[in-house]
Amino acid sequence: MTQTARDLDPAGSARDLYGVELRRQRQVAGLSLDRLSDIVNYSKTHLHGVESGERLPLPPISEKLDVAFGTGELFQGLWGAVKREHMPRRFEHCLELEARAVRFQEFCATLTPGLLQTPEYMRALFVEGNPEMTSKEIDGLVAARLGRQEMLRSDSSPDLWWILGEAALRQAVGGPAVMREQLAALLPLMRTRNTTIQIAPFAAGALPLMNGTLILLTLPDNSITVYQEGFGYGETFDDREIVTRRVRKFDHMKACALPPRESAALIKATLEMYESCEPLQT
Repeated sequence: MTQTARDLDPAGSARDLYGVELRRQRQVAGLSLDRLSDIVNYSKTHLHGVESGERLPLPPISEKLDVAFGTGELFQGLWGAVKREHMPRRFEHCLELEARAVRFQEFCATLTPGLLQTPEYMRALFVEGNPEMTSKEIDGLVAARLGRQEMLRSDSSPDLWWILGEAALRQAVGGPAVMREQLAALLPLMRTRNTTIQIAPFAAGALPLMNGTLILLTLPDNSITVYQEGFGYGETFDDREIVTRRVRKFDHMKACALPPRESAALIKATLEMYESCEPLQT
C-alpha cells in the first residue's frame, strides 16, 4: 500500500521529516508538483515519492530545492540527516570526520571503495550482503552512498587518494557488465587536481593491510584520525601511536603500488577481460 503524507512520522525518521518539509514549502510557495518538477528538473513521480517518504531525495535535488524555495541550506541539511540514517552506526563517526577532512586516503584490498562505486556495483554488493532487506531498503543504502560521493564534485573537495588491491579489479561483483562500468568509472579519476588512484598488483606479493579497509582522515588542524574496517566491525582511532603505525603502513602501500599511469594500464587490460566474458547470444 502506498504511503501518504499523513502517514509520515517526522519525529522518528529523517526521511519522513524531509518529505513533510518538502510538502510544506511547496504549498507555502503555491506550487503544484508539476510546476515544481519544471523548476528543479526532477520528475513529478520522484517529487511525489520524496514527499510521501517512498523515495529518497537523490543528489543534487536538495540544492535545487533550496534555490527554488529560497531556504538557504535547509534541504541540504536534512539530506545530511537522511544519509546518516542509512549509514551503519559504526561508520557514523568516520562520516562526520569525512565531511571536515582536508585529505582523505583509503586502502581497500578486495572491493572498489564506496566513494568510487557506481550505483549498480553498490546495488550488487548490498543485495548480496543483505538478502533479508527489501528493495526499498536497498534503495536507501544506495542513495546514502551516492550522497557521500557529492564530495567528488564539490569545489571544496579534499585531496583524495585511493589504493586498491588488484583483487578489487578481478572480483566480478554484479557480473561482467557491472564490472565494465565500474572499472571505466575509475579511469577519469586516476590522476586529477584532487584525486589519485593506485593499484597494488598481485605481483607485489604480501603487503600490509591486505585483510580489510583503512581510511586516514586529515583534519584542518593537521590531526589524523584512522578508520579501520573488517568483516562485521569498524572502529576509529586517534591515538598518536596507532595513527603513526597506520600512516607508515599506508605510505608503504603507496611505495609498493603501481603509479597512476601504470595502474590505469592494468585497469584497461582487466576491462578487456570483462569484454571477453560477455555471454554468447543465441
